[in-house]
Amino acid sequence: MEFFNCHISPKAVELATEVLKSGYVSEGPMVKKFESALSSSLGLVNPVALNSGTSALHLALVLAGIQAGDEVILPAQTFVATGSVILMQGATPVFADIDPLTGNILPQSIFAKITSRTKAVIMVHWGGYPCEIDEINAIALKNRLAVIEDAAHALGATYKRKPIGSLSRFTAFSFQAIKHLTTGDGGLLCCKEKADAQDASSKRWFGIDRAKSKASILGERDYDIKGLGYKYHMNDLAAAVGLGNLKDFKERLSRRQQIGQYYRQQLKGVSGLQLLKLENDRTHAWWLFTLLAEGREDFIRKLAKAGIPASVVHRRIDRNSVFGALRKDLPGQEEFDRLQISIPLHEGLSDEDIKKIASVIISGW
Repeated sequence: MEFFNCHISPKAVELATEVLKSGYVSEGPMVKKFESALSSSLGLVNPVALNSGTSALHLALVLAGIQAGDEVILPAQTFVATGSVILMQGATPVFADIDPLTGNILPQSIFAKITSRTKAVIMVHWGGYPCEIDEINAIALKNRLAVIEDAAHALGATYKRKPIGSLSRFTAFSFQAIKHLTTGDGGLLCCKEKADAQDASSKRWFGIDRAKSKASILGERDYDIKGLGYKYHMNDLAAAVGLGNLKDFKERLSRRQQIGQYYRQQLKGVSGLQLLKLENDRTHAWWLFTLLAEGREDFIRKLAKAGIPASVVHRRIDRNSVFGALRKDLPGQEEFDRLQISIPLHEGLSDEDIKKIASVIISGW
């Protein structure tokens, strides 16, 4: 039994083969088709396809004008990429506390961390469960902060009936190998404002606007770069894989949500175990099924003996020296970091698999 799976659909293989046979594998028409399909199928706003979720986060900070000396508030409960991109801009990561019953950043902790140097806030939808987006955006608006959603776990999730990727100024997605939707490796930046999307499209390829820079008689494109850009564009081969995998994404997401509900029904009330809370105004993308378990190492050993993997996936990133000293004023984070553990949840699991997982946990550890 695998903790994660990497889904490559037959359609993805077909489209990738077409691209390989065409001999045109760099950014081209397939990227545009992928972006258009993500918008029409999932309701994502002004999607700009990139080569990684990290690139998406970094580009969002660039577009938000984050620079040396600025502060950016974020949770420590995430992957190191969320904090690393802040350092890449010469800015300072400021860690806010999380709700230990969701793993998501607390709006009131964000408010308490704001200083005159704060310029942005990054919320992370832990495991695919949406943060308190309206409340965070209201705090940001009042304090003139840019808002970035790190939605690496949350493709397909909704908040108050609106898709993640349509609510804040910037939303970054990951299409890395084990995500809900993979392009092999890749990312996406959704921009609520069209001007940001246009700027992102230019900056993803060295600051050159492909649509407006036509080839001259000499062969090279005719352009004048007005600002720093990056090599962050997605190529057509990756886009073909993503477009093919998008074909059955909703069915696979539905299966994940079915498994998540099954676990919650079966594991409710198990001694030594606490389920994370869910609100009715949002839907979970279920990239992870995270639990709070007393005797966590015994829990892991019990599952391992039954051939079932379990993982914390990511521990608090402020444990790393690159981010400075470990914060001691984040009680919710401390509790979550001490107890959190995730069990397998993906569409590759059979009904027998999930019944076995639930049964082993219910029997105690």
